[in-house]
Amino acid sequence: MKRIPDLDAAVWRKSTYSDGGDNNCLEVVDGLGIVPVRDSKAPEAGVLVFGADCWRVFVAGVRTP
Repeated sequence: MKRIPDLDAAVWRKSTYSDGGDNNCLEVVDGLGIVPVRDSKAPEAGVLVFGADCWRVFVAGVRTP
């Protein structure tokens, strides 16, 4: 069983495609080998964790017109 690192001190990053609002997008943490994702409107609501390869495939699919 893989363990999720402690995210209390994590640096969360918003998408550059955000329209500049404070609470309107997803946030991710880079550089962990996994990709924690949370809703910026409700960060206390929980975190989804994806494998880095799965996240890359997802992002590539979103970018494809």
